[in-house]
Amino acid sequence: MKSQKYSSTIHSMDTKRLDLNLLVTLETLLIERNVTKAAARLHLSQPAVSAQLNRLRHEFDDQLLIPAQRGMTPTAKAMELLDPLRQALDQVRATLTSHRNFDPAKARLTFVIACTDYLQAAVIQPLVLALRTRAPGVRVAIRNLDISQLEAQMARGDVDLALMTPQAAPPGLRARHLFDERYVLIGRRNHPRLREGITVAEFAKLEQVIVSVDGGGFATPVDSALAALGYERNVVLSAASFLLVPEIVSHSDFVALVPERLVGDRADKLEIIACPFPVEGFAVGMVWHERGHGHSGQRWVRDAVVSLVAHQSSSRMRNRHG
Repeated sequence: MKSQKYSSTIHSMDTKRLDLNLLVTLETLLIERNVTKAAARLHLSQPAVSAQLNRLRHEFDDQLLIPAQRGMTPTAKAMELLDPLRQALDQVRATLTSHRNFDPAKARLTFVIACTDYLQAAVIQPLVLALRTRAPGVRVAIRNLDISQLEAQMARGDVDLALMTPQAAPPGLRARHLFDERYVLIGRRNHPRLREGITVAEFAKLEQVIVSVDGGGFATPVDSALAALGYERNVVLSAASFLLVPEIVSHSDFVALVPERLVGDRADKLEIIACPFPVEGFAVGMVWHERGHGHSGQRWVRDAVVSLVAHQSSSRMRNRHG
C-alpha cells in the first residue's frame, strides 16, 4: 500500500513547478547512493547534484539520503519511492525512444551473459540456437558468474545480463524472476535399483555423484536433510561441474540429484525420478544494470530469455501431465 501511496505522490506532484530532471537525479542517487558517482553518471558537477538533492528534500519533505560512513543511506521514504519512480520514468523513456525500434534480423550486437555452468546448459545453449534464426547478427559471450564483482562488471559494461538466484543480487541492480527449479534423481536407463517409489533407505545406499562448487567436498545441504532422517548417503564422486554429471551416470550405476532443466532433453537416455524425500529447490532470475535498461537491443534479448524460459516451462508441464 505504501508503494501505491508514493506512486500517487509522484504522479500528482505539480509538474509545472518540478523539473523532471530532478526525478532523474533522485533515481540515480538512490541507485548509486553516492553524490560523486551520481554526478559522474549524470554528467553534472558534484555541487549541482548536491543542490538538486536539497531541492528534492524540500519537495518531498524528507531527507531522502543520509550521509553514512561510505556514501549515503536512503531513508525509508526514499526506498518506498524507488519502484514507483522507476516506473514513472520508464514510461517517459519508453515514449521518447519508441521510434528507435530494434530490428533483430538486421542488428549487430554483442551481448555478454554471466551465469553458472548449469544455466549455460539449461538456458544459454537453447537461447543461442534460437538467436541464430531470429537475430543472426547478435553474438553472445558467456562469462562465469562472480557475484562479488558483478555490480562493478555491469557498471563498466563488461557484463550485460546475469542469470542467478535473484535474492543474491546486489541491491543496486534490476532483477526479474524467471522460474523456480527443483532437483530430480537421475541414473542410467534400466538401472537395476532406480525406480519410482524408491525408499529413503534405498536411496542412501546408492552410489552417488555430488557437485561441489568449491571443489573437493563430499557433502551438500542434502546430506544435512538426510542426517535429520537418520541416514547417510553413499557419495563416491565429487564433481566440480553439473555438466559432467549426466554423462557420468549414463555410463555407470552411479546416481545424482541435479536441477531438472539440466536433463530436460535427455529423458530418452536417463531414468529421471522424483527424490524420495523433500529437497529444497531454488529460484532463477535475470539481473541487469540500469545502464543497459533502456537499450532497445538489450531489452529485446532480455525479452527473448523470458520467452524461451516460458516456452520451456510450458513444455515441461505438458510432459509431466502427458
